[in-house]
Amino acid sequence: MKAVKKPTARDFILFVLLIFISLLFLYPILFALQSAFKSNGEILKNPIALPTTFYVQNFKDLFEQSDFFTAIVHSVCLTVVSELLIILIVPMAAYAIDRRPGRFTGLLYTFFLAGMMVPFHLYMFPLFKEMKFFHIFGTMAGPVVSYIAGSVSFGTLLYCSFLKTVPLEIEEAAKIDGCTPFMTFWRVTFPLLGPCTGSMVILNGLGIWNDYLMPYLVLPSGKAKTITVEIASFVGQYTARWDIVFAGTIISIVPALIIFIMFQKYFVKGITAGGAKG
Repeated sequence: MKAVKKPTARDFILFVLLIFISLLFLYPILFALQSAFKSNGEILKNPIALPTTFYVQNFKDLFEQSDFFTAIVHSVCLTVVSELLIILIVPMAAYAIDRRPGRFTGLLYTFFLAGMMVPFHLYMFPLFKEMKFFHIFGTMAGPVVSYIAGSVSFGTLLYCSFLKTVPLEIEEAAKIDGCTPFMTFWRVTFPLLGPCTGSMVILNGLGIWNDYLMPYLVLPSGKAKTITVEIASFVGQYTARWDIVFAGTIISIVPALIIFIMFQKYFVKGITAGGAKG
């Protein structure tokens, strides 16, 4: 029978430190949760106090004083459509780069990686001009195209790193059985990239769902945009409805939390495998 290792003072310190860090990350969520069930006056009077009553008028005001339902639909559409197109395009690009090494693919891979070093605010205005040129500025297609382009650099790096763990013998056997390169990728290779795909879904999905700047600037003004934009509209220069803001924040957290829980194990596998083989 294997002997149980006794905890040392170092283990105890690390355990306490992890608990402290976890509480730091959990406190904003708990603060938003308790504030969502308090009136605005109660929040301003004592922000950290627990709610004295189960106040749900915040959620009613949220939907009555804004087109929040349309904002939810827009957020869901942007996230789902962008994710599907990202998973359709990026893995194939990485597969072509990794499986067909050459000067051109090497330069293309370097070009993609260089895109990770350029901040969004540097190319923001040229991007908007390009959207206007292609007549997608002010439409849902504008943010979708931007999200896809923004995910190519990191997505290619992640998938190329993970593809190194897939044996070439499997693809060669599929080729002997008569599969085309397209069929080989989608029927043989892609199912083995589940952890990597899970990582992409979580990282890009949460980023798109919580994005504020792109929908705020690109989508038409005067109409419902996305959840984050609608929530921010309740904070003005002189007044703020913090009760409605926290109610909307809690609603926006729930889908993101569900997605993370569903793909958590794939996320961990994808990141560790990509880091080990990259």
